[in-house]
Amino acid sequence: MSRTLGKFISGIVMLSSIFGSAPRAQSAQTQALVQGNNAFALELYARLRIPPGNLLFSPYSISTCLAMTYAGARGDTETQMARVFHFPGDQAQVHAAFGELQRQLGEAAKEGIELNIANALWAQKEPPLLPAFLQMATREYNANVNQADFRTAAEPARAEINQWVAQQTKDKIQEILPPGSIDAMTRMVLANAIYFKGTWLKQFEKGETRDQQFHLSSARQVQAPLMHHTDEVRYMEEDAFQAVELPYKGGELSMMVLLPRNVEGCSGLEAYLTPALLSRSLSQMKKQKVEIFLPRFKLESKFELQQLLAKMGMPNAFGAAADFSGMDGTRNLFISAVFHKAWGEVNEEGTEAAAATAVTIKRSALIKEPAPPPVFRADHPFIFLIRDTRSGSLLFLGRLANPSA
Repeated sequence: MSRTLGKFISGIVMLSSIFGSAPRAQSAQTQALVQGNNAFALELYARLRIPPGNLLFSPYSISTCLAMTYAGARGDTETQMARVFHFPGDQAQVHAAFGELQRQLGEAAKEGIELNIANALWAQKEPPLLPAFLQMATREYNANVNQADFRTAAEPARAEINQWVAQQTKDKIQEILPPGSIDAMTRMVLANAIYFKGTWLKQFEKGETRDQQFHLSSARQVQAPLMHHTDEVRYMEEDAFQAVELPYKGGELSMMVLLPRNVEGCSGLEAYLTPALLSRSLSQMKKQKVEIFLPRFKLESKFELQQLLAKMGMPNAFGAAADFSGMDGTRNLFISAVFHKAWGEVNEEGTEAAAATAVTIKRSALIKEPAPPPVFRADHPFIFLIRDTRSGSLLFLGRLANPSA
């Protein structure tokens, strides 16, 4: 019998208390979940960063979609997934914490901010899924449950799922399920989609944007539009790098940019990108006037993550040893593939980003002049992240290596 648990598809949108200003009131379990999610995010980044070039992904989308899949995991499969994703506590605690976090993130939507998070699953009509699994998906993840006939209408089902993702991400994530990813052996698809659009608290003036050199390396440059203004923001600097946090309207979401001092210092900074580094950087940030130069850019990334996740410590989920009996009462399911797509744009007005994740289940004393403000000139590769400042949750993580790519 062929046994497959599917394709996981993600795209973009954009840290618990370890990554931010004081977290909002939330349960200790949800704080622990955010810390675990952020630890997974940086461990995944450490592997995705190896190929050169631009990089963008939504760790929140990936963790959320795989958490819905985790609800059906049992035995060693459950143990391995919990270890890779740093899920705290038992199954009930993990899913309750995801539910609380999703509700909190939903409260960020207000004037100047759009943040839409949606979950859904499509299941083969027969055999039926266990009521406990469906209850978890609807109660904690607010998932929309749909029936599908993958056996005789796989292509229409794929089109329906792709259309749902496109709608949830305002057409930024297209064809999340590629041709051939759904067939007669598919039993379920779990999907997460996230869309974010935020206006800067203080926008850049378009008249201040100038085409200038962006240094790809010490020997190579390209022309790129560098936005410019001076603003009072949270800022810190060390010998190796500078960091600035740019808030969006409402102050509950922000972009943090980590800029190495050296033109070719991004890989060295990435090697030390840990929860401890981010926590220390955020704690050292002080509000002050900073002259900021930041490229206007667009990014798009896509990944197949199944082999990477297996190497991170959860091989059982992708093979004959998989146990997802919590979904349908059998051991006939495993994850066959994991796809992730992300898209984002940063300009003078703010940031727009979108993501989608889907898991397909198949069987198988002197008066001195005041000192000038520090200059934050992001004209060479840097790391950036978009986070919820209330919970500390990391929504997006990326690297800009070439704004003209």
